[in-house]
Amino acid sequence: MIEELTTKSSVVSDQVLLEPSQDFVLTREIDEVSERALTYLAIGSAVHFAGPAGTGKTTLAFHIAARLGRPVVLMHGDDEFGSSDLIGRDSGFRRSKVVDNYIHSVLKTEEKVNSIWTDNRLTTACQLGHTLIYDEFTRSRPEANNPLLSVLEERILNIPSLRQNGDGYLRVHPEFRAIFTSNPEEYAGVHRGQDALMDRLVTIQMGQFDRDTEVAIVARKSGLAISDTQAVVDLVRTLRLASESGNQPSIRASFAIAKVLALRGASAALEDSTFRWVCRDVLGTSIARVTRDGNPLPGHVIDDIISRFYREAASASLQ
Repeated sequence: MIEELTTKSSVVSDQVLLEPSQDFVLTREIDEVSERALTYLAIGSAVHFAGPAGTGKTTLAFHIAARLGRPVVLMHGDDEFGSSDLIGRDSGFRRSKVVDNYIHSVLKTEEKVNSIWTDNRLTTACQLGHTLIYDEFTRSRPEANNPLLSVLEERILNIPSLRQNGDGYLRVHPEFRAIFTSNPEEYAGVHRGQDALMDRLVTIQMGQFDRDTEVAIVARKSGLAISDTQAVVDLVRTLRLASESGNQPSIRASFAIAKVLALRGASAALEDSTFRWVCRDVLGTSIARVTRDGNPLPGHVIDDIISRFYREAASASLQ
């Protein structure tokens, strides 16, 4: 479900207005998840797509944001984030000095020093009613996301009183919506989401797509013939089921293989050299995760695995 969304810049440079892509494949499975998410957003709840890599979480978030028709603010989780990276910070000082010598015998001076406050993306989205997409938000430290607690519950953003307009808080625009994504199975650079924030999100678990959905998406994205696309998808799904995690290789592997075959006019056949080397390159890492008797398979057995897959597929078709 990875797509290329067409975008155009809005008035504010930090936001974009998303438009649905013609390449987006809307199957019944995807449409059902989209409608569920849009329903939660319509009542003001924040939506959280959770799932392993390659399940289309970010793409689906973009698609839903496009359907909302509001400018989008995009943020990516980062371990270096602090709360100020969400709401804003002092970015310097402005100094002004007035010298009054209207009466030549009297010299009056007045000097003022004011801090300069710069809003960051969460503040802008809350103020203008934009849609916030917070991608991989668990890569940020939990305390950095604390400002979101009052935004999602009380619809109030607490901000320093030194902000330009002098307010210590900002009432969230009624059109503000928030979409989060995370990969709970990732082991590197990910923090456990704080309970208070997770309790404010409606979490939709994302898994790998069914076969028909994967075939439709890969065929649309690559332009490869359906018969060859089916063979590529079936091979990748076979390896996925054999892997320990059950999630890798993802649909991204199918994209890569199918696009190479389409580019070179090749086919998903054992006798096609392009098919053999692209499978070896793209699937090599995933093959290493497939174990036999507790030991990883060596990378050079990719041809044997492909051959066995085709023999089993041919045998099944004859039954």
